[in-house]
Amino acid sequence: MAKYTSTPVTVPANVNSLFEKFEDLTALQSLLDRMPEDLKQKVGDVTFEKDSISIQTSQVGEIKFVVKERVKPDKIVFGTESSPVPLTLTAKLTPTGENSTEVLAETDVEIPAMLKPLVGPAMQKATDQFGQLIGQLASVK
Repeated sequence: MAKYTSTPVTVPANVNSLFEKFEDLTALQSLLDRMPEDLKQKVGDVTFEKDSISIQTSQVGEIKFVVKERVKPDKIVFGTESSPVPLTLTAKLTPTGENSTEVLAETDVEIPAMLKPLVGPAMQKATDQFGQLIGQLASVK
């Protein structure tokens, strides 16, 4: 098992209101649809359903993350439904003030040790991008 942690992202939102956006992920789809076009392009081909996030990648096709656990107000755990290897993605929300929250993404993936140097940089990049995605979506009004 390998673990990758994103760079923390601080968002201008109360931890409870940010967590509420994860209670029904279709709300995130409407936020994504309202993002400026340049930010949408950075996010890529992402689709939100009530309890899942689907990401289309050129390398492996669609990867679908399904909510496995919600711990109000500070943690949402996603597991993969369709990916080449078992993968867990966790969003941790830590209040840093009344109207600010630090978002940290963690990825746990089962990869053989000999593949870690090859896959590691891509996994770190994906983890960082997930943390940034949450931050960008939280900033959209």
